[in-house]
Amino acid sequence: MNASTSPATRPTIAPVAPLTDEHLRFSPLGLDEVRITSGFWSDWQRTNREVTAPHSVRWIEEDGAVDAFRRVAKGTPLSAAERPGMWFSDSDVYKTLEGLAWDLGVEPSEEFTRVIGDLAREIAAAQGDDGYLNTFVQEGNGERYAKLGWSHEMYCIGHLIQAAVAHKRTTGRDDVLDIAVAAANRLVGDFGDRKRTETDGHPEIEMALVELYRVTGTREYLTLAQQFLDLRGHGELDTNGNFDSVYYQDATPFREETTTVGHAVRAVYLIAGAVDLYLETGEDALLEAAERQWESMTATKTYVNGAIGSRVEGEAFGDSFELPPDLVYGETCATIGAMMLSWRLLLATGRSRYADSIERGLFNLVAASTSAERNAFFYANPAQRRTPRPAAPVGERPPRAEAPGTRPSWFVCACCPPNILRTVASLGAYVATSNSTGVQVHQYVPTRITAPVSSGTVALEMSTGYPVDGTVRITVRASTEDAWTLSLRSPDWADTVRVAVNGEAVNAAPSPSGYLEVERRWTEGDEVTMTLPMGPRYTVTHPQTDAVRGQVAIERGPLVYCFESPDQADGVDLNRVDLLVDEPIAEDEPADLLGSTAVVLRVPAVLRDEQAWATTGWAPLDAGPGTQDGGTQDGGAHGGAGSRVELVAIPYFLWANRGPSVMRIFTPYRRG
Repeated sequence: MNASTSPATRPTIAPVAPLTDEHLRFSPLGLDEVRITSGFWSDWQRTNREVTAPHSVRWIEEDGAVDAFRRVAKGTPLSAAERPGMWFSDSDVYKTLEGLAWDLGVEPSEEFTRVIGDLAREIAAAQGDDGYLNTFVQEGNGERYAKLGWSHEMYCIGHLIQAAVAHKRTTGRDDVLDIAVAAANRLVGDFGDRKRTETDGHPEIEMALVELYRVTGTREYLTLAQQFLDLRGHGELDTNGNFDSVYYQDATPFREETTTVGHAVRAVYLIAGAVDLYLETGEDALLEAAERQWESMTATKTYVNGAIGSRVEGEAFGDSFELPPDLVYGETCATIGAMMLSWRLLLATGRSRYADSIERGLFNLVAASTSAERNAFFYANPAQRRTPRPAAPVGERPPRAEAPGTRPSWFVCACCPPNILRTVASLGAYVATSNSTGVQVHQYVPTRITAPVSSGTVALEMSTGYPVDGTVRITVRASTEDAWTLSLRSPDWADTVRVAVNGEAVNAAPSPSGYLEVERRWTEGDEVTMTLPMGPRYTVTHPQTDAVRGQVAIERGPLVYCFESPDQADGVDLNRVDLLVDEPIAEDEPADLLGSTAVVLRVPAVLRDEQAWATTGWAPLDAGPGTQDGGTQDGGAHGGAGSRVELVAIPYFLWANRGPSVMRIFTPYRRG
């Protein structure tokens, strides 16, 4: 069902705001319509504002990213060898600016308004008279567009545009937008109507140009985004000798691709841009290709914690089921990009599986990407750590692939911290949607929701302790006289879900799209209660995932759990334990853990006696736990000798906050 109220006439303060509702199943709601009011995510938005934002502003000054604009404006350039940071550090400034702008949509701030104004003036002063803007090139390090496969010129402009869109939507101001429009017009002038048949090696510009079209109505931006997508996939990108065409998503035309390949962030950004194009043009082939690639990624190339990109080399997707937990790259930006893609597909199709994917990535990998204090970050996110790694040097910027034992405060390649900043600031926009039939709730977060439906405007209040407990209450604060439908996502991990209205049970089986739909003539004070099963459960992966065959993970609700060495008894080596999966897992009462309310699990296990492996590393099958049946991944009852232990499991998102440690998600198991 299409939305009843078009964003063209109702400004939407959200990262994705289609200009037409013709191809939408759900219409996005803005930050002024969905307010996160309490709980984990509200606390994170507060620390995002109070800690992460000023931390990011300080670091883009300290690492020279802002100073690059000043040098260009003053005509005092540095050579590539002298220049600090990455050649695409402009994008770090733009993403930080975007994060500040989205936060203004949540809460006014004189300080953020001042910082944005100061940054806008620095950027505008560096911009060429013809609109061109890239400090690396403007400092004399190469010719314009000479090495597009590797230069990130359009990638940087894409992030400038997204910052400008955020600022325009939250404040109505044009000072950043004017800079972005001039830069976009330069691209139209240089590349439009296929004056040049090239595109950027790092997708980003596609979805940015579509969003700029949505703000300005200038169709040339939409047309250029389509051109850049169409040019990709023919093996013609100048890669500057770095990697191959697959890495750049340039080996197969987008509409023919069947899976996600190459650099993970590039891949999901490109698919997201294609879905944006579908939402404005209605080209079914784009949506079909995007869904096909998403399905392959989710089924065969995504880790249980929401990580994507299994290879350090190229920060890339591997083959199907190539998911080693200790070697995973799992870049934070990649999972954020996958969430951005899933959100667009949710708007286009109305299918809950996309909201399920967002939940997995958000509650696990993204939540783990930042320290409990919100001032240190993971670039790569491991799913297993066999030995404690040294702590990250305080105040320094280690190389991005170092994968330290704890989170460093910043990176030479600083794409992830400001990406986290902008995602958390805009999080309210991903909670709920509406259309002519009613309101859809996708993420269970304490919120106040105001949403348009066909007969007027309704208001809801959601309260919940999720994911600590599984009770979600939604109270109707205002309604219309006509009936409308409240749709609640039935999570893919939940086998039974109970729904009641004003205390009376409702027989609401999930619809084909995965939502529990309650239609009625609502009145103020009506209360819907949804109860989700929150007991811990063991999870196995596909038998073709050889790296963790014969192992299990533990999940509770949407949370993935892990074992970390600081929680275990003395002498327990997490590298040689087997879980006893036929015995129950015990839950501690919810308590404060590293600043978050969490349920700690106590898991029965055996500490293996590994004498049989002591000399060669090999042993007969009966000497220790193994896989009896590759189809069932049964760990078997022939587990060998060992001593019983009780392991402590904590939510994965809290790991690496207590110094270097051993950690694992998947663990061998025994039956019987």
